[in-house]
Amino acid sequence: MMKELPLIIIDGVDYIYPNGTAALKNISLTIHKGEMIAIMGKNGAGKTTLIRTLNGLIRPTAGDIFINYENINMKSIAELSQRVGLIFQNPSHQLFANSVEEEIKFSLKNLYQDNEELQLKTDYVLKSFNLEKYRERSPLNLSGGESKKLAIASIMCRDPEVLVFDEPTLGQDANEIESFIKLIDKEKKKEKTVIIITHNVEFAFEFIPRTILMAEGQIIADGPTLNILSSNFLTERSSLVLPQTRQLSLALSKAGFQELTNITSRHEITEYLMKILENKITSIKEE
Repeated sequence: MMKELPLIIIDGVDYIYPNGTAALKNISLTIHKGEMIAIMGKNGAGKTTLIRTLNGLIRPTAGDIFINYENINMKSIAELSQRVGLIFQNPSHQLFANSVEEEIKFSLKNLYQDNEELQLKTDYVLKSFNLEKYRERSPLNLSGGESKKLAIASIMCRDPEVLVFDEPTLGQDANEIESFIKLIDKEKKKEKTVIIITHNVEFAFEFIPRTILMAEGQIIADGPTLNILSSNFLTERSSLVLPQTRQLSLALSKAGFQELTNITSRHEITEYLMKILENKITSIKEE
């Protein structure tokens, strides 16, 4: 069976800021359609600079980026925004319309020239993201969670094939993170490619299959999240900490229990601990 060709190819990309700071240094990687990837590393590692090259907000100083084997250096930001949707960490950086409804309409206007179609699609998006009650409200007057939801809706309504999120769980409570996970699951079923910048090791460890670690403008690791975020060496080099489930697994191993090398979720480790407790209770009763 022939291996599927990559959707995104980044080939030898450098980026140097006008002040001479080298933000990206010879970045090369491939991403396939339908992949879900975390990009992690400390502040200043080059993560945000890298994702901004994908939709033309930043043009590489050297190297090339291809999407579906087309060199995006030849594409305009407007063209690329239809293919790569970037949701910023701070919603205020991308929300500017006078109302929530106008924000969605502006995002859709190039896709729906007919006013009736545009209105129908806008209504559908507002309903899908549970934003109908805020239709006439200024985006500046929304809560942090609602403004982030609007920012996501304003990009996803264009149905780009690549979705890029910058710190989507930052400042979100448990319910909001759960809603985001459900949203991403729906996009995965559509075979969308999802790239997420995050410092949230628990979130990445449990939900994201592949992780790319960056440091000082370079990729220092790229592979299965389970392997990368289980490594003390790699997490320390990236100024991250081991996920709590991994820390607990190591503690249990030191206490004489079997090491839990494949457990990534809180649910799985809770089930394991319950089994240990049940076995212990059974053993005491038999004595």
